[in-house]
Amino acid sequence: MNGRRLVAISPGAVERILQTNLLRRNLSVIRYCYYETEQTLAEGTLSVTDVQHTIRRSVSCSGIGLHSGRKVTLSLKPTSAGTGIRFRRADLGGVEIPATVANVDRLHYSTALSRDVGTVETVEHLLSALVTLGVDNVIVELNQAEVPIMDGSAASFVYLVHEAGLKRLSEPRRYLKVQRPVSLSRGDKRIALYPSDHFKVTYSISFDHPLLRHMTRTLRVTEASFIDEIAPARTFGFLKEVEMLRRKGLALGGSLDNAVVLGDTGVLNNTLRFEDEFVRHKILDAIGDLALVGYPVIGHLVAHRGGHELHAAFAQKLLEESEAWRVVEVSSTEAEPLVAPVAEKVPAPLAN
Repeated sequence: MNGRRLVAISPGAVERILQTNLLRRNLSVIRYCYYETEQTLAEGTLSVTDVQHTIRRSVSCSGIGLHSGRKVTLSLKPTSAGTGIRFRRADLGGVEIPATVANVDRLHYSTALSRDVGTVETVEHLLSALVTLGVDNVIVELNQAEVPIMDGSAASFVYLVHEAGLKRLSEPRRYLKVQRPVSLSRGDKRIALYPSDHFKVTYSISFDHPLLRHMTRTLRVTEASFIDEIAPARTFGFLKEVEMLRRKGLALGGSLDNAVVLGDTGVLNNTLRFEDEFVRHKILDAIGDLALVGYPVIGHLVAHRGGHELHAAFAQKLLEESEAWRVVEVSSTEAEPLVAPVAEKVPAPLAN
């Protein structure tokens, strides 16, 4: 494979790893992953610091698009400071789509971005992993219009980032720190962001299903808590909706291998990874959608019955209410990313 080493993972590896609590040390949830061999991964590189990071080496994986059903290859590639997270459509001559609110397109069962002639769908799981693990700048190259669903969680992408390693860059990392509450309501759906000294999420869900009458969870989001408690949580859906989705050309790649499927009374395919896996996955989605503001966030996100449309609308509103937050840089000597604001507030994300 021209200088790359293939790492093959058995289909059952993820469940064995999760059952033995080895996820943080060996996130082997993808079947095929290859990476450049010239550089070595240094221990302890995945920590939030005072400077921006990109990945140390290129990594790739293959999977199926949840909605398209097509096989897709995804590659993460290093890039320079200030680039941000950019999706590149290799099949469209290299068209790039920055992961920003300005490029949000379709929003329903997943988050899609578009720019010029390029579109990329189902970006939220990957974005959630990238922003939480401290990858500020990366090129996400795809040969199709959808990020592969893998096993329905973000664990595959955490594994990829650990394989790639992180590379320190010279530019300071900037955070969006909330100064006063910002909120948005649409019917019985609500979302708000409150001042805090760290990033925390409180999420509650309520569905007309015996397993999902009401479920809530609060979590301070760190690299460790994300890897252990959020990344493994899979997307979920209801059996009664499958045919409707497929008539609309959606969920064509969905299966019992990449989603938790709920029948009228319970889970159809397998046991849950967590008793409250459903709300944990909602937290995963919210982190990924909020990443579209272009900065890691310092604040307490509180949401009830949210979804991709509400998350994206809130991210847009947050940027518009620029008096509610400031952009700050982190001091390498501080445990929390709290320092003086940058000289000039930047109301838009990094590169566009």
